[in-house]
Amino acid sequence: MNTQEIMNVALQLAGMACVPGDSSIYYPGENIRRILFAVDVGAGELFIASERGFDAVVSHHPPRGAALPLWEVYQRHVGLMVEAGVPQDEAQQAVAGTIANMKTAYQAGNHEHFPSLCRLLSIPFMNIHGPLDERGRQIMQAALDESQVETVGEVMEVLGALPEMSCAHSQVSLVAGSPSHRVGKVVVAHGCLTNGGYAVADTYFRHGIDTVVYIHVSHQDGERLAREGRGNLIVSGHIASDLVGINPFLRALSARGLEVVALDGAQSETYQGEK
Repeated sequence: MNTQEIMNVALQLAGMACVPGDSSIYYPGENIRRILFAVDVGAGELFIASERGFDAVVSHHPPRGAALPLWEVYQRHVGLMVEAGVPQDEAQQAVAGTIANMKTAYQAGNHEHFPSLCRLLSIPFMNIHGPLDERGRQIMQAALDESQVETVGEVMEVLGALPEMSCAHSQVSLVAGSPSHRVGKVVVAHGCLTNGGYAVADTYFRHGIDTVVYIHVSHQDGERLAREGRGNLIVSGHIASDLVGINPFLRALSARGLEVVALDGAQSETYQGEK
């Protein structure tokens, strides 16, 4: 396989037609048979891969300073909010401040650091973020919809039973609300680069979506939402939630004959409990 074909596997799993703004091929490669995968990749992992004879390195998270229009992926929060019943203008307002900050921060990036390092080491390198997070979101949302959860506690139980979360160091936790609260509509707000913070969750709550799942949130935003008491915010755990979408992708690569050596708790082989 080549790097573009590897990217296409992820796009197909997520049902995406094009590469989102948080994923990229920094140094392309052909005839790839052996891959080193990690959730986070830096110069050390690239050097190890070069020394150990890997044909390519695949990271989940974008490398620091990458020349990526990350705000385009954060904009996906708007689509999820509108689908849940939030008016378009209010959904857009909820993400506007964060998007402005992202565009400003782009000017500070060392954009050529990783591409130049890959050229020096002659090691193909790419990151795949949005497609794998979207696949994870689909799996998490489907698990909740199929279980017909009625309380916040049941939402937490269903998420906690997913294989990646049942063996995680982190735990599914409740940041705002109560386990006994009845739930109406539950939205897994994932696959949008990062969490929507206070503004996105509050916008959901104000429009009748009483339970939102983030994979992480700042203490300040969570505390404010809890204090205001408009809805329930569940945090499923960052890396555990990422792995929900990562593991199917790695198994798909293995099924295509690639040898995948996975770090950071990712699994390229089928494991008990897989559906």
